[in-house]
Amino acid sequence: MNARYLLHRPTRLTATALALAASGALLVPAAATAAPGGSPEGTPWAETAYRGGVDVVKGPDENQEILDGTVFVDKDKDSVQDPNEQGLAGVTVSNGRDVTTTDSHGRYDLPAFDNMTVFVTQPRGYQVPVDEDNVAQFFYHHLPAGSPELKYGGIAPTGDLPDEVNFPLAKSALTQSPEQHCVIGADVQTYDLEEVEFARNGVFADLAKRTDYAGCGALFIGDVVGDDLSLYPQTRELVSVLNGPARFLPGNHDLDFDSPESEHNFDTFKAQLGPDYYSYDVGKAHVVALNTIEYPTKVPPRKSDYTYGLDADQMEWLRNDIAQVPENTVIVLASHSPLLEFYYSNSHRTKQLEEIYEILEGREVVAVAGHTHMSENLREGDLMAGWTDIVGDEGLPFTHLTVGAVSGQWYAGRVLDEGYPTAIQRDGTPPGVLTLDIKNVEVTERYTVVGGDESEQMALGLNTLRYRDWYEDNVSKPRGTAPALENPLTVTGDDLAGDTWLTTNFWMGSTVEVSIDGGEPTEAVRTQQMQGETPLVGAEWSDPAAIHEQFVHGGGLADRSMHLWRLELPADLAVGEHTAEVTATDVHGRTYTDTLTFEVTE
Repeated sequence: MNARYLLHRPTRLTATALALAASGALLVPAAATAAPGGSPEGTPWAETAYRGGVDVVKGPDENQEILDGTVFVDKDKDSVQDPNEQGLAGVTVSNGRDVTTTDSHGRYDLPAFDNMTVFVTQPRGYQVPVDEDNVAQFFYHHLPAGSPELKYGGIAPTGDLPDEVNFPLAKSALTQSPEQHCVIGADVQTYDLEEVEFARNGVFADLAKRTDYAGCGALFIGDVVGDDLSLYPQTRELVSVLNGPARFLPGNHDLDFDSPESEHNFDTFKAQLGPDYYSYDVGKAHVVALNTIEYPTKVPPRKSDYTYGLDADQMEWLRNDIAQVPENTVIVLASHSPLLEFYYSNSHRTKQLEEIYEILEGREVVAVAGHTHMSENLREGDLMAGWTDIVGDEGLPFTHLTVGAVSGQWYAGRVLDEGYPTAIQRDGTPPGVLTLDIKNVEVTERYTVVGGDESEQMALGLNTLRYRDWYEDNVSKPRGTAPALENPLTVTGDDLAGDTWLTTNFWMGSTVEVSIDGGEPTEAVRTQQMQGETPLVGAEWSDPAAIHEQFVHGGGLADRSMHLWRLELPADLAVGEHTAEVTATDVHGRTYTDTLTFEVTE
């Protein structure tokens, strides 16, 4: 039995997915360390990583209105440009508003202003240095007087503009490769040291065993901690076990809530982890990391006052940044809050969404986000009623993926023997991470559940009249306090005459077929057709496998989902045991199977 769900068994990959695994497109175990990137075959990342930092040449600069410097190839990897180390032409550098490219000598200059972050966009074929915790180093904060007094410190005074800010790069076959594997982790969101250990024993232990993401690295897209910014050092310790660079975005729980001015809302995040927006290139992908959280300063502040949007400087930067990107490039647009989503389709949206869509028009784009602690795979053309004022009747212009949280349902539920909780989220998805497998400009995504592998992609259950009565009796109780439903995989012959469904929650799914007792496969019906309807909510549309775990042991409330399929069981099933084989196929043609054994009684 699968320990995280009580109602179904673990899945197995069919030949299609096994072929992908054999080709290296799926998880690569730590023992199979790859050679690209200049690292010897089998040499661990920890021994070969390019470690260093940005070279800030003390000033003050005679011209305090212009920042200049060099992007150079750091042959000896000491972070300082030596006479024999050439500058690199055509590299993008920004001050968070203006964007420029380096000249033939690798030189750049940019307008300077207080409270700016200057950063380099890592070019393909090169890698920025990482520090001892694997955090990418590609930026310099300029805040002469430092942050206002903040509980968690903010940015220390930087003084006058330095003479130069130079960005070292090392040549990298890893980022040159057209095949990339980019880990996206949402909502680590640790509130205390116990939850830090849950994260360490769960997702981070899984990532420490993988080596497929050494080029692209791991991008953690917000809510890195849960309001207590003093936990950032523990976050750095977590990513120190990775086998690739780590980058971060802020979320609504990464704010300096005591900031007197909105321009300092993320100062502690910046000081500890890096810029709140930026971009980088790997292979033929351009990753754009956006800060979509706005927090209006109020006295006293309320943590729920945040909204979704980009300020004027970030919007100007985004337009300038995308203008530098070649047409034959896929753009990965990452943010904390989703641009649009299914679960909150009538309310949650980014204010500048129409302008963002206009900037990206005609481009190959995949959007990834977190925030909601659930998984959504929204495809081009999908439509919900709450989106029509933005996208019209044509639906989404490109794929939007909401990534299940590292913390799952905020680390709730049973703590398993492995040292992390079940934490089933409110769409029925377990905690985990998303990986974007990119080959040239083709993107294939895979969700890996904590403690699992690519074969675990669905949960099966039975939605019976008896289940729905139990649901209604317990839905208003606190999660984790309901009595267990007895014999959840048993249905009476009389109940079969009503509405009884076999349910398949296929997290990254597209189509589902079910064969009962070896009979002809029948296509299951997706509960949400994504054709302009509103979300369907309640016992009838819920995921019984998830609900049973959540009601009895704690977790979310999987009362709606855009990736749930139902097959009505035949009314003439004979009394006795039956086996359903479920075949689920995703949009990329990968096929998975699972079985559910249930019983029909008198």
